[in-house]
Amino acid sequence: QVQLVESGGGLVQPGGSLRLSCAASGFTFSSYTMRWYRQAPGKERELVATITSAGGTTTYADSMQGRFTISRDNAKNTVYLQMNSLKPEDTAVYYCNARFSILRDYWGQGTQVTVSS
Repeated sequence: QVQLVESGGGLVQPGGSLRLSCAASGFTFSSYTMRWYRQAPGKERELVATITSAGGTTTYADSMQGRFTISRDNAKNTVYLQMNSLKPEDTAVYYCNARFSILRDYWGQGTQVTVSS
């Protein structure tokens, strides 16, 4: 059974940092590209960052480029999202995603990130 469990969210002041974690189980983690998404209130879910199976390639949404870093530890079955220089508009629920196919698309429960003074 595939499980994705996010953690590390919280309340942070503008300009601050947070590191999100997503612990994966139930599949061969090291074989799959992993993604972070986020969804702000009243908005559609958007892709934040992607990392390939071995971690060799990462991509980011334009608004996160240079501020966020996605990484993974295949020995720990965990993917991370380091978020720096946070802005109020980064406030959202952040989700971890593993997509094996169109019909096999798995999500965690999400972790709330609130950026506010």
